[in-house]
Amino acid sequence: MSYVASIHIYPVKSLDGIAVSQATILASGALEVDRSLAICNEAGEFVNTRPNSGVHFLRLSFDIKSRIAGLKIQDTEQEIFFHLDRERPAVESWLSNYFGFPVKLIENLLTGFPDDIAAPGPSIISTATIAEAASWFPRVCVNEMRHRLRANIEIGDVPAFWEDKLFPEADEIVRFQIGTVIFEGINPGQPCMLSTRNYAAKEAYSSFQKVLTAKQNEIRPDLVKRGGLNHLNRLIVNTRVPHPTAGKIIHIGDEVTMISVKKSLLNTIPD
Repeated sequence: MSYVASIHIYPVKSLDGIAVSQATILASGALEVDRSLAICNEAGEFVNTRPNSGVHFLRLSFDIKSRIAGLKIQDTEQEIFFHLDRERPAVESWLSNYFGFPVKLIENLLTGFPDDIAAPGPSIISTATIAEAASWFPRVCVNEMRHRLRANIEIGDVPAFWEDKLFPEADEIVRFQIGTVIFEGINPGQPCMLSTRNYAAKEAYSSFQKVLTAKQNEIRPDLVKRGGLNHLNRLIVNTRVPHPTAGKIIHIGDEVTMISVKKSLLNTIPD
């Protein structure tokens, strides 16, 4: 029986996630708290790993109930704690000093700041896929690969690449259910730039995505034939919630069942 093996929430876009036992669905389909905060510069652009390598070395702890965040620089001892509502200016000052330019910490409690605005639901991957991908790199363990890929919901008791079932063809949408919540698989999500770095060693893997592509081309040649799948280094699946389900909760242990496949009016797989 396929089931939810783990759930991870990423309170601040591009920073560390936290493991939780359950997650609440918002009206938008997003998970409550997930990527609800983001760091941006004076131009309103997200501060992420692409032009800002310093993001790699920021460690975040987060208490959802108290809204207290802990920030520290990797390989240092001092961790600074802030209340995100009462001490927002102090958080922004600390981050500005760290990055070397002014930043703001913005918040969206309705939708968060998803990478794919057409699919704001939780991203999904199987435990077996994470383990398989980790085996392709000699110095990457399963937990490290999990940290790199940054999926929200991990599915257990299924084979590697099980999540392929959630996007069978470029013009189709798969409907499936986790617990009491119905989801639609929209498209495969591309691993973010966080995936190219070994956190423990501060080591960059410049060939990370090339290896993912080559290995999947070798192991999963059927993907090459899918007209809409233009990035073989995609492993996770982006989702959306087709019906209002605000307040419903996904739990670890919830069963996952397939419901139906339907045609999509648009090809929703982004370049």
